[in-house]
Amino acid sequence: MYAYCIIEYPIKTLDKAFTYLVPTHLQEKLKVGMKVLVSFNHRQVHGIVLKITNTFDGDYELKEIERIEDEFLILNKELLLLGSYMQEETLCNLITAYQTMLPSALKVKEQKINYNDYEIWIKLNNETEAKEFIKNHRKSNKTKILEYLLERGEIPKKELNASSLRELSKLNLVIEEKRIKKKTYYKEKQEDNKKLNEEQQHAFNTIINSLNINKTFLLYGVTGSGKTLIYIHLIKEVIKKGKTAILLVPEISLTEQIVSIFYQNFGSDVAILHSGLSNKEKYEEYIKILNNEIKIVIGTRSAIFAPLKNIGIIIIDEEHSDTYKQENTPRYHARDIAMHRCEFNRCPLILGSATPSLESMARAKKNVYELVTLKNRANNLPLPEVSIVDMKMELEKRNFTISELLDKKIKECLDKGEQVILLLNRRGFSTFITCSNCGFTYKCPHCEISLTYHKSSNTLRCHYCGYTKIKDDLCPECHEKGLNYMGMGTEKLEEIIKEKYESAKVIRMDADTTTRKGAHDKIIKAFKNEEYNILIGTQMISKGLDFPKCTLVGVINADTSLNIPDFRSSEKTFSLLDQAAGRAGRSTTPGSVIIQTFNPDNETIKAVKKHDYDSFYEQEMQVRKILKYPPYYYLANIKIASKEYTLASTESTKVKNYLEKNLDPKSIILGPSTASNFKRNNIYRFSITIKYRFDEHLMKVLKELDNIYATNKNVFLEIDINPLRI
Repeated sequence: MYAYCIIEYPIKTLDKAFTYLVPTHLQEKLKVGMKVLVSFNHRQVHGIVLKITNTFDGDYELKEIERIEDEFLILNKELLLLGSYMQEETLCNLITAYQTMLPSALKVKEQKINYNDYEIWIKLNNETEAKEFIKNHRKSNKTKILEYLLERGEIPKKELNASSLRELSKLNLVIEEKRIKKKTYYKEKQEDNKKLNEEQQHAFNTIINSLNINKTFLLYGVTGSGKTLIYIHLIKEVIKKGKTAILLVPEISLTEQIVSIFYQNFGSDVAILHSGLSNKEKYEEYIKILNNEIKIVIGTRSAIFAPLKNIGIIIIDEEHSDTYKQENTPRYHARDIAMHRCEFNRCPLILGSATPSLESMARAKKNVYELVTLKNRANNLPLPEVSIVDMKMELEKRNFTISELLDKKIKECLDKGEQVILLLNRRGFSTFITCSNCGFTYKCPHCEISLTYHKSSNTLRCHYCGYTKIKDDLCPECHEKGLNYMGMGTEKLEEIIKEKYESAKVIRMDADTTTRKGAHDKIIKAFKNEEYNILIGTQMISKGLDFPKCTLVGVINADTSLNIPDFRSSEKTFSLLDQAAGRAGRSTTPGSVIIQTFNPDNETIKAVKKHDYDSFYEQEMQVRKILKYPPYYYLANIKIASKEYTLASTESTKVKNYLEKNLDPKSIILGPSTASNFKRNNIYRFSITIKYRFDEHLMKVLKELDNIYATNKNVFLEIDINPLRI
């Protein structure tokens, strides 16, 4: 018997299956999709079995598979096919695709760590011989054990007398069986019979009729319209039919909140998968799913690879979110993987959002997706009133951070015992530090960008490569006390708010305060339980969260994302602001939103004020059409990177020439130009962007380029199909 195995090396030249001999003692156990240990190039490496056959055409000596690494881990047929699809669509190595599907505790290249808790069970080896032994021997612990086993069939080893058990084993009367200990889950199901309102019921009815059809629905509902309740009712119907479900959320911060709602409705049928879990927890959840012990998987992007069988529905909440796209290899989008899995399982995909991506809405308008709309909030309350504040006018009044109107509204909320959310989409204390005496600015020595100052740790950090240094008291250049803190992040805003509103209890939620395990959930629970009345945070607080007592949302600098040189900046800004506005007035008290900006006449800001996604969509689509950007054109981006500037520049020109010779003349090739983050971690990066509509040669040409540079140790090629940013 022979096995074709893909090995752990993520090198393009080794991206193929190698044949191994299956030793006799493994022939009964070995299955396709198993993780094995093999010998390759005089080293022991891990691999995954892709095929088992009885024939071998080669005339060279084969090495044997050394052992099966994990009998409980088997990538099923669907996931094996999904790996091939990812290899084809993202140009990654097959082993990289499979590793992406596994939690870190199970990755092929990981050193084996056994996270399982085992227990030993005792069974009779031969019932007739056991009865014969009891008949011919006087009463003892040994005969009692055999009698128990005849009565119960099997008993945990820990319940039996050890010395008597050893003697019975020597006599070959009993055998041991090793099993993974079943975990007990204490998340009790509570009856939650919330009924759908008329609008929600109509949306539910539209989708439920397609439960056994591969169809994509865009559930476009305003913030607070009750999309989660529709998800719950849909999943209940799916489970009634004996099927399973996957629900994706964009942020870890949303996972715990939505999981608690699902536990109320489904009890321990729910498994969670996200990066905030420990390796042991990920392993336990994964094995639960693998053993068909649960029916619903909730998690962030990587949860789309959960090894569920018989999937009846996949739901992607906040489908517009950037976090569903992986930025490193393999550069997949969870939506594309979900579509592929829905096609395999012949089930519907639900994309839910209050601010759908332009691509999704365009597909819905062309009937590629079916559009289902929720125009009203579930409790029939109005959407919060949005006020725009011109910060140019406020600067004249010396209101640098908090405008007069926002100040007044915050005080009113605090007096009434209501809660406030303040959004500033930039973490840290100051965005950069400069010397007023000599002009020196702290920059990352590896990336040549300004270092962000974090006051709590008195450190300057690069948010690209992680470089950190302690801040000096004097300017390192002129040695004078001339250091100025420029720009503002959430840490500085927290300090200002605490000084300005002394009676307020303030908490901050950003990438710096949520590094510890469980920090997201702790902050959200504390704010929901009214232990704090002002929550300051970055975009992670802008979507999906539900705080009944929050009646005011303040956006400190709405221009942060608007000024980014990216064709999606307007779309991201509208989404961020409209989602943030949706956190206000979600219960019985009406909410209000204050947006502070230096561009009050900007069309995107005006659309947010009116909660008018439709007008924003129409105006932005016109711009995209003129500039030939998605959804009118597809994009592919190539990054050419090297430690040597000249080499990166020269090779990027060669790549451009190769593309011009081989691509369809109708395709547009932009560049090469310096990438938006030109120098990162001492590597220089150039960028080429391809705009195309229908180019049958594109994937073939990109694969050829990828292969050309696969063995080049000095120049690296990164290819991103349908990038979110270029």
